[in-house]
Formats: sequence, structure tokens, C-alpha cells
Amino acid sequence: MIEIRPKKISDKEVTVPGSKSYTHRILIAAALSDGICTIHNGLKSEDTLLTLAALKQMGIKIEVKDDIFTVYGAKGAFQLCPDPIYLGNSGTSMRLLTAVAALGIGVYTLKGTKRMGERPIQDLIDGLGQIGVKAHAVNNNGCPPVEVKGGKIAGGSIALKCGISSQFLSALLLIAPYTKNGVEINVIKGPVSRPYVDMTVDVMEELGIEVDRDGYDRFRIPGGQTYRAGSYVVEPDCSQAGYFWAAAAISGAGIKVRGITKESHQGDVRFTKLLETMGCNILHEKDGITVFGRPLSAITADMADMPDMVPTLAVVAAFAKGTTVIKNVAHLKAKESDRLGSVVKELLKIGIQASCSHASMIIKGGNLHGSEIDTYGDHRMAMSFALVGLKVPGIIIRDEKCVEKSFPDFWNVFQGLYQR
Repeated sequence: MIEIRPKKISDKEVTVPGSKSYTHRILIAAALSDGICTIHNGLKSEDTLLTLAALKQMGIKIEVKDDIFTVYGAKGAFQLCPDPIYLGNSGTSMRLLTAVAALGIGVYTLKGTKRMGERPIQDLIDGLGQIGVKAHAVNNNGCPPVEVKGGKIAGGSIALKCGISSQFLSALLLIAPYTKNGVEINVIKGPVSRPYVDMTVDVMEELGIEVDRDGYDRFRIPGGQTYRAGSYVVEPDCSQAGYFWAAAAISGAGIKVRGITKESHQGDVRFTKLLETMGCNILHEKDGITVFGRPLSAITADMADMPDMVPTLAVVAAFAKGTTVIKNVAHLKAKESDRLGSVVKELLKIGIQASCSHASMIIKGGNLHGSEIDTYGDHRMAMSFALVGLKVPGIIIRDEKCVEKSFPDFWNVFQGLYQR
């Protein structure tokens, strides 16, 4: 465990690592490509290394030096995997690679932690089944472990439910170019977390794939395409930047996160707009975005497209005057923890009135006090509640190493806020 000690924060500039979401997607596209891909500023974290290790287990040669990944694409060819592929509690890895395995040879078994065995994947299995892929949940409960039989995929039409996760759609999009006749996906529910679909399409188009889409309702991807090898750069992670923008909001300091602009397709860049609505000042520059903390007021926010920022917003709301309402976040129950229930429990422990329903959360700003914070093995719980300790003594974060899932250097960057 680690105790956060309140200290005055001066104006700062920080650097956060490459986007976790982009790193997963570019690794997979590069593995499917027609040659050698160099990925710069890739994120080396527990989750992305699970994706990398899985691809290597499936026969892809990958070299890692610092934050540069060299991936030797195999044009959609994968080796047999007699041993199960272990993916921890990385939902992105599990969902994207379940689809990728359909392009391989033989039967692949993908498994993870106990919590992974509670995270839904049936809608993706159903989508794969509609284009002839044989896949099923081993325990017949719609959750991992999953078995997938690889082979050639003709393609066809899919009616897809994306009310739980947009990753079901991203998974099918990523493999669609390698079908014989192409794929048309009609989204019949959702998608939630829509910016992550945009990120998937970004990666596909950057690597030379043709994607035809009608908003978020219909996607058409011609078959017989191949991802183009080349050199690619992963932009900094806006979800991780959000912790430092939130630190500015809570502390009153000015904190700049370098390398991110408002043009980013990462949905979480819009967290700065929420902070602006709460009272902060925002400065957009070519080399980064700065948030200047000011007295905070409560807001009502639809977070359907920014689920990863909900714990962060909830913590900021605890310091705001009034009652903040967070809406359309039912899909948070299927994250690394039940983030709705977990956030409310920990807010109550530090003296904040908070409650949640099936799809919303209510937080009343108030007087906070110290407590030991349970993280539920959830990296975002640890990083979000560390922010409380910037102003409130006695905040102790349990299982602080869970941040290694997405931001291994978080505590060093966080401690850097105190340096003059």
C-alpha cells in the first residue's frame, strides 16, 4: 500500500505514455500486415504485453526495445496453439484476440483471471457465428474462457449487439479485411464507447484498409485486403492524461500534459470540456493541453462515450459544490471491477454522499476525510483515488501495483507533481 501526503503543487508539465487502446490495435494490425512494422511510443504495460505475448504465441515475431516495437507481419497467417493463451484481466486483449484467432489454424483457447471469467463476450461469439466461425464459451455462461476454431472465413453480414462493449465491433472490424468476400456489420444495439470504434477505424485506414461506414450503425469492409507495413506512432494516452488534468482541477494548479491536442480521436480528450464546465480554465496549444484549477461546481454528464473517465470525474465531483450526476454508464459493471459499485463504496468511506443505480451515479460534494482505499484490482480505481490525497490527509491506496495494467510509471509521474 502507499500513502498519499498532501503538499502544495506548483504548475507542472507532464508526459504520459502511449495510448493503451491504440497500442493494442496497432500491434494486432501490424501482426496481420504484409511486412515489418515499427511502432514508436507503444505502451509497455501489463495489458499490452499480454496482447504482445499472445501474438508471439500465435507465431508472430515481435522485438521490443524501450518504447519501440518491431512487428514482423505474417499476412494473416497464425500458427497452431496447443497451449491456452492467457490474457489476465485484459478485456481488450480477450475480445480483440478472440476474433483474431478465427483467422488461425486449429482450435485456440483463450482464458484469463477469475474476474475475466465474469466479463461478457457472448455478443462477439454470436457475431463470429454469423460469418461461419465456430466459437463458444467453455463454461456455457457467455464469458471466458473461450474456444475458437480457426480457418478461412468467407465473410457475410452480421447483426451485432454492442450495448456492453464496443470492442465486439472493433474485433470484427480488425479481421474483416482478411475474409474472402468482406463483411457488413449492422449494429442493432449500441455501440457504447463510440470513440473507441473511431480509433479502430483510424488504425485500419492508417494501415491502408478501406472502410465504408454509416456513422455507428453500419460498416462495410471489402475482403481480400492486407494491412500495409510501415512505421507508426502511438499518441499519448488521454485516459492517463485525465488523472493529471483532474489533479489540476482539485489542487488549483496549472498542469499541462504534453503531446495531446484537441484533434485527438481519443474520446477521453473531451474530459477537459467537462472540467471547463465545472469551472476550470483550459489552454490548448500545439504541444499539449493545460488545465488550470478553479473553484468547482457540480455538473450532469453523459459518460457513455468516456467510461474510463468515470472514476476520475467522480473524485473531482467530490470536491465540487453541489450534486454531480453521471449518466449512461451501465457498461461500467463489466469493467476490471464493477466500477459503479466500487467507486460509490470508496467515496462513502471518505465521507462523500454517493449512490448508484443500474446506469447512473450521484455524487454530492462535501468534506472529505482520510481512509484506506480498496482498489478491487482495478488500475483506474487506484489512480483516481490517489487524487484525493493531494488535498486530504490519510489517504492510503491498497494494491498500488495494480496500476501496472496500464501505466507502470504512474507513481513516479504522480510524485513528480510535488517537485519544484
